[in-house]
Amino acid sequence: MDKILFADIKGVKLCYKLKGEGYPVFLIHGFAKKEFWVGQISALSSQFKVIWFDNRGVGSSDRPNIPYTIEMLVEDLKGLMDFLEIQKAHLIGHSLGSFIAQNFALIYPERVDKLILLSTTAGLPDKKGVDIFKNNQIALYEARVVDPILGFYTKMKVRFTREFLKMMKSEPTKKFYAIFSAEDLIKSENVNPWTLQDIVNHSYALADHNTLDNLHKIKHKTLIIAGEKDRLTPKISNEQVQKEIPNSELKVISGGHYFPLENAPEVNKIIIDFLKS
Repeated sequence: MDKILFADIKGVKLCYKLKGEGYPVFLIHGFAKKEFWVGQISALSSQFKVIWFDNRGVGSSDRPNIPYTIEMLVEDLKGLMDFLEIQKAHLIGHSLGSFIAQNFALIYPERVDKLILLSTTAGLPDKKGVDIFKNNQIALYEARVVDPILGFYTKMKVRFTREFLKMMKSEPTKKFYAIFSAEDLIKSENVNPWTLQDIVNHSYALADHNTLDNLHKIKHKTLIIAGEKDRLTPKISNEQVQKEIPNSELKVISGGHYFPLENAPEVNKIIIDFLKS
């Protein structure tokens, strides 16, 4: 089992894990936890030094009860890089993690080599959109408290494709790609879970993200991967980001919002080929 490590970033303790040798790659999760990357760790760490971590307010990291901003989350990542004495790295971000990665590349371009954005967008349309997402997350939290298993499947209805979710429900112990099962994901969801406080604090960061007018400034070689059936960050949002970043390319695969899990082998090959090119 990978050793759980901690870094003190200006008084905020961040929990992280590290595996593999070679060029550093940071994995930045969205409205999830570091365990979201279970489908990527083995494949990527065979080629790179992989660092994956809980953002503040998530999992085993500290949870200061203040409104979070994107810049705050960017500074946490920079602090972790400084703590590990890593001057430059590839960044891979999913959903909210891709928002952090975009903003990091804009604020600290010299610290980024290649950029990979999964399920991304340049910003939510307006405050109403943020409120809808926040209220939906709160409803999912309340459902999980009442019934963790039913709550899990309710949450995943808009994160996996209908076909994949059906397979998970019919065989909860089935190991997909010999990596994870529905039972594994349910157990993980209920260890150090998100709280109402965490949801509210992170919603401020969502509202804070708006890079559309600045994406043209990102000069890094960038890969954007979108899920064909993603209902949270639809393909069109990813296409808009790709259009604005000059040195970028877009790959569309068949999965939903959680395609890094649902389509793990395909995603890993695309990522490794891009980083090795």
